[in-house]
Amino acid sequence: MKHSKKQYRIGHVAKELNVKRFVIRFWEREFNLSASRSHGGQRCYQQFEIEQLKLIKKLLYEEKFTIAGAKKYIEEHLKEHSEKSASTSIETFIPALEKKELPDTLAAQIEDLHKKLLKLRELL
Repeated sequence: MKHSKKQYRIGHVAKELNVKRFVIRFWEREFNLSASRSHGGQRCYQQFEIEQLKLIKKLLYEEKFTIAGAKKYIEEHLKEHSEKSASTSIETFIPALEKKELPDTLAAQIEDLHKKLLKLRELL
């Protein structure tokens, strides 16, 4: 029996984030993100990818970072995370994000999950 993870189309993600679709496509390019594609070529997002986009939105819209500043912030926290070993999952950080707190390791957790997904997709 096949186990499939829930995937969301760009329209659903845009509504959830309250942004236009072109904004999500722009963020994908600027932050080097890549959504998987359906057989028809439509973008499909898993929950952790939506969390990445939520983090980007928070940095840009609420924290008032520039794109360059948000990239730098995420890179610094990824580097910091790589120097530490983190054994917690992203679900640990979602309540803190909803409370508008930004834990240092959230961006790193998201990036780790993204890299694992890309590696998995290469194997398929």
